[in-house]
Amino acid sequence: MIRYDLHCPSDHGFESWFQSASAYDALRAAGQLACPVCGSPDIAKALMAPMVRTSTGSEKLTTPDTPEQQALAALRKQVEENSEYVGMNFVTEARRIHDGDAPERAIYGEAKPDEARRLIEDGVPVAPLPFRPLRKSN
Repeated sequence: MIRYDLHCPSDHGFESWFQSASAYDALRAAGQLACPVCGSPDIAKALMAPMVRTSTGSEKLTTPDTPEQQALAALRKQVEENSEYVGMNFVTEARRIHDGDAPERAIYGEAKPDEARRLIEDGVPVAPLPFRPLRKSN
């Protein structure tokens, strides 16, 4: 997987993950990419600093320097400080909370698109986050 910082002609910045560089090229050529803010299909890769793994295996993150990156970093911090990370158990736990079988609280985690769609269709209040949770390891 590869993450690209992208932008549109209106200078809206966002990021997305792709299977490979050629997958990005194929999706762009097919008109399958669009700006999430204005819908423009004219998407280009922005200059970006790579994420580098240190010898300990942790990620060295660059300091957010654009207002969008700073806002995303602030949102991530708020979510992580005020919510419980439930990882791949997100769908099950969200249903348990919605059905009253688990204490009500703010949670975040990971769900496949079809699982998230079913939660929404069933009236479970969920929303996608504009970042991927950092997986917590043992």
